Amino acid sequence: MHFEIPEHILPIRARVREFVEQEIYPLEPVLDRGDEESREALRGLMDRAKSAGLWALGHPKEIGGHGLPFLDYVYVNEILGRSEYAMVALGTHSLQDSIMLDLHASPDWRDRYLKPLVEGEVFPSFAMTEPDVASSDPTQLQTRAELEDGHWVINGRKWFTTGANRAAYTTVMVRTETDVEDHRAFSMIVVPTDTPGYRIVRETPVMGMRGGHCEVAYESVRVPENHLLGPRGGGFVIAQQRLGPGRIFHCMRWLGQAQRAFDLMCERANSRSAFGSSLADKQQVQVMVFESAAQIQACRLLTLEAAAKIDRGDAARVEIGLIKVVGAKMLHDVIDCAIQVHGACGVTDDTPLERMYRHARFARIYDGPDEVHRATVARLLLRSYRRGDGWDFGTS
Repeated sequence: MHFEIPEHILPIRARVREFVEQEIYPLEPVLDRGDEESREALRGLMDRAKSAGLWALGHPKEIGGHGLPFLDYVYVNEILGRSEYAMVALGTHSLQDSIMLDLHASPDWRDRYLKPLVEGEVFPSFAMTEPDVASSDPTQLQTRAELEDGHWVINGRKWFTTGANRAAYTTVMVRTETDVEDHRAFSMIVVPTDTPGYRIVRETPVMGMRGGHCEVAYESVRVPENHLLGPRGGGFVIAQQRLGPGRIFHCMRWLGQAQRAFDLMCERANSRSAFGSSLADKQQVQVMVFESAAQIQACRLLTLEAAAKIDRGDAARVEIGLIKVVGAKMLHDVIDCAIQVHGACGVTDDTPLERMYRHARFARIYDGPDEVHRATVARLLLRSYRRGDGWDFGTS
């Protein structure tokens, strides 16, 4: 197995990198502000990406996307990760939601929102985590939906509903079944954000940044029965379909972010002098460069192996758990080294590193905290040994 970038993907990957570096990087200080000017700038980037033929690259053609195969898109995601704004600017932010709607939404709902979602005319949001329970154990979720006269009536509270303040709808995980106490008790329901009773309580700052992470109250929200996504009790099956590839995309974007930090670190080391010689000549700096390069490359190969297994139809549960933990640590460590080499400048907003560092800390929590992934992977490996199968690292 080898993971050289396929020849046919190199041109589009190069074009995406040029767009990210030439079009998005210069606007990042404006985009960071989150005001009206930043929204106009982001919309301009979206329009330019469409004109350049770089829009919705990973979306299937049958729903209006470019149609890149999964593994090809994985390599592109590595470039998109170099800027936190590239996902929206190039229309890849809706990929998981558009595929989820395409597969599981009722025909009416699919016809109403799928096309504008892919085209970036409307934004999605997804609600699972709740403020009053440990969401690492999702069977504790308390938000409920009851079926009354052909409508779902939803009551509860969610938070970290990213993008709810600009989304057309939220796909919300709710308890719909009362006769079971495991994952089969939960369903997903699509709720337009203008529905009476849907109330944004606040935009929650994360590590001092406002990124549209909203707390939302559901106060007797009523939506038609056909807003159910997939079957009753099927919410967690759909969530796993969404999260598996999503974690691959996260990890590839983390690799892009880490590579950008690595670039900045090496450029700084070569351009800065102290105590009579270049920082690049200092052994401690050389150790940071070595360790960062080793972590990036090791994580990259681990992530691509997981992606290849998913592409072959394997759930890759062990590999995905491994990369989620290893990838988040790699991202944090590489950015940390880059900040150290930059010294005081690294903790200012003169470089993107301090903002990247805050995002990196959050990466160890969202989509499942490190501890859950460690426990899950360990159980799967030990179970394989109990069956007498062991674990072959060469063919796993």
